[in-house]
Amino acid sequence: MFKLTSLNLNGIRSAASKGLEPWLEQYRPDCICVQEVRCQAADLQGRFEQLAGLQGHFHFAQRKGYSGVGIYTRHEPSDVRVGYGCGEFDPEGRYLELRFDTPTRRLSIISVYFPSGSSGEERQLAKFRFLDNFHPHLMRLKAEREFILCGDINIAHSQADLKNWRSNQKNSGFLPEERAWMTKLLHPTDPTGGLVDVYRHLKPHTTDECYTWWSNRGQAYANNVGWRLDYHLATPALAQLARTEHIYKDQKFSDHAPITVGYELAL
Repeated sequence: MFKLTSLNLNGIRSAASKGLEPWLEQYRPDCICVQEVRCQAADLQGRFEQLAGLQGHFHFAQRKGYSGVGIYTRHEPSDVRVGYGCGEFDPEGRYLELRFDTPTRRLSIISVYFPSGSSGEERQLAKFRFLDNFHPHLMRLKAEREFILCGDINIAHSQADLKNWRSNQKNSGFLPEERAWMTKLLHPTDPTGGLVDVYRHLKPHTTDECYTWWSNRGQAYANNVGWRLDYHLATPALAQLARTEHIYKDQKFSDHAPITVGYELAL
């Protein structure tokens, strides 16, 4: 079983101080996609190039202390793609793709951090530009290879994916335009869709147990007033290999919980 985890760290140094590495040593995923590492290459040297025996690969933001994604893996990739060729968003450190190709297979594991629009209209407009720009990239990728995309998508797709959906319909993360983008991406027969929400493939009806993010304000975590913002999105053939899912909530490494899916897959 190939165990693939996704976790928004909200800062790798912060997550490490809260016990991330001992948990990885105990839980032993084969690969963990991380978002919001919030550091530069120099900050990792001698400390975070590896975690729990997993080798790290990264896409850092140009701006210090901001964004950044990574993938820690037990398996040596055949290729590493840093960024997806977007002049506006690649400098923000939002996309890393590891390829595990063989003569008979083209397969990628991708870590992505979608922009948040919650800070105001300017960033919401940037988020819409990202969605418009990123969708064609996913369609081109789907046409040529199998992949699993893990990351903080910053969109709750359906009413079941957040506690207070009625009061959030005009808020970033649950806007009609964002949800429509996800609906198109996940449409099973639309040529401009075809990806699979792996968690919902395995757990189509869960509500309260599906959340992966809680606001730091009030008693959101204690009262489980959460959102499902962290996803595994896969091509259909790989999604069919998903067997298990687990959202780990016994320990907090950040304001997000790690989500792990077990795939009947060998890299």
